[in-house]
Amino acid sequence: MPSCKLTGKGPLVGYNVSHAHNKTKKRQQPNIQKKRIWVPEEGRYVRLRLSTRALRTITKVGLMPFLRKNGLKLKDVS
Repeated sequence: MPSCKLTGKGPLVGYNVSHAHNKTKKRQQPNIQKKRIWVPEEGRYVRLRLSTRALRTITKVGLMPFLRKNGLKLKDVS
């Protein structure tokens, strides 16, 4: 089951509803990407499976501040 290591985003479940109001279950997967991110504090790269939303946030604020804000350590997510 794909999920984001940083945000915990996972699949959502819902219905496709036809015009006749027939419902069929569907599963919406999060947009998970495998990404190699440079960590300047450590002087190395880390490989992460993360959602594109988390990737945008990391690009904006940086990986280590994002982890500190969410109470995570680099060891927890890599």
